[in-house]
Amino acid sequence: MRRASLLASACLALSSCAVGPDFAPPPAPAAPGFTPERAASPGEGQRFAQGQDIPAQWWTLFRSKPLDALVKESLQNNPSLQAAEAAVRVAYYNAEAQKGGFFPQVFLNANDSNNLQSNNRSLDSINQTVFNQSFPTPANLATGAAVPNIPQSTPNANYGLFLKQLTVSFTPDVWGGNARAVESLVAQTAQQNWQLEAAHLALTTNVVVAAIQEAAIRGQIEATRTIITILHETLEILNRQYTFGSIAKADVIAQEAALAQAEQTLPPLEKQLAIQRNLLTALAGRLSFEGAGETFELARFTLPSTVPVSLPSQLVAQRPDIMAAEANLHAASAAVGVAAANRLPNITLSANVGASAFKVAQLFAPGTGLYTAAANLSQPIFDGMTLLNKQKAAEAALEQTDAQYRSTVINAFQNVADALRSLQSDAKAVSTARKAEDAAKRSLDIVRMQLRYGQVSQIAVLNAQRTFLLASLSRVQAEATRLSDTAALFMALGGGWWNR
Repeated sequence: MRRASLLASACLALSSCAVGPDFAPPPAPAAPGFTPERAASPGEGQRFAQGQDIPAQWWTLFRSKPLDALVKESLQNNPSLQAAEAAVRVAYYNAEAQKGGFFPQVFLNANDSNNLQSNNRSLDSINQTVFNQSFPTPANLATGAAVPNIPQSTPNANYGLFLKQLTVSFTPDVWGGNARAVESLVAQTAQQNWQLEAAHLALTTNVVVAAIQEAAIRGQIEATRTIITILHETLEILNRQYTFGSIAKADVIAQEAALAQAEQTLPPLEKQLAIQRNLLTALAGRLSFEGAGETFELARFTLPSTVPVSLPSQLVAQRPDIMAAEANLHAASAAVGVAAANRLPNITLSANVGASAFKVAQLFAPGTGLYTAAANLSQPIFDGMTLLNKQKAAEAALEQTDAQYRSTVINAFQNVADALRSLQSDAKAVSTARKAEDAAKRSLDIVRMQLRYGQVSQIAVLNAQRTFLLASLSRVQAEATRLSDTAALFMALGGGWWNR
């Protein structure tokens, strides 16, 4: 192992003058914050902790054991994550394979044949044929190796020829072309690693958001069933009043229509719930018939009261997509060096050593040895501008990946700013929605009480019922949105993988 390391170091020393640009990671943006002004805490039970670190298992801040269990199962069984892990191994072994170019390549060749020579050829012809097969290159003549004894020409002469030789070739990496190729492949391995982290973050976020959405749908179904129960009770009151002749039939029919409309909204919600359950099942790596197992309700989620917010200077080192874009930029930079090295002279050293005889037992006898030592130098002279244009293409690709990197950073800052703004707005929306639902419920209770004594019109009853239903649905959606946007902020900040 130590010998291999020394050999690798010696080969790398030959590559010290690698052509092409030396990669340096782009500096972090000098940004004081994610928004023009310092992002104020949302309030309503939630605040931003500037500069505080994000836990690796950030989803545990929602304090939902069913959610923790589902995320754990998804990380273990989701095939998309397993595919990303396999992609890392593919890139790693490709990089390891390219490192073989730093070492000599050694091959053992065996060329054994049994020959039947017809009698219509002269002995000299036979001798020349055998000599050519045994010593295929002019360099063999320099060895002074004796020509094996060739059997006398006889009608239909049968003879064997055994050739064993060891071939060694080595291409010194004078211009660092192979070093740059390895550098590019190592960068691609890093890129796949960051893609794995991005897949990990996306999966956990998708599970959390899908669970919150299921809880929101269940909340909407519960609110709809509550209003349906109220509509049924109101209809019974109106039927009794109609029996006593206190109201007209039209009022009863209007209430029946309102009840039917409310009941009509229930099947689409139940359909959404079933589809959401299928999504959770798939994220957990299960087939649809197995089901997701855990069920979720909004009341079983706790809104994280303290939300860590990383410093802007740390974001570029935390976001997996930014790090993946940086690795792509590194690979593109190394590819320029590979293209430049291909335009320069290339040296290949090779040697063959072996033995040739008419019998296996004679392979190691005196006079059967042969060897070849050669050096090859090649320099492209004219290739129709192919290599030059390939280098220019690699340089253009470097410019492209640099622009893509900067675009990724800009999008990352936008994601964080959007999440901060959303949480500020969500806090107000939840507060307003809760007040509106509470007011609508008190108004409906008053109207229903007045209805019992015939002191209110049917139109007022219908309006109060509709207002309460809409307010309940809005409150459920506002609470779910606030939970989802909190998860989105954790994702935008990188998800805390560095603490895992």
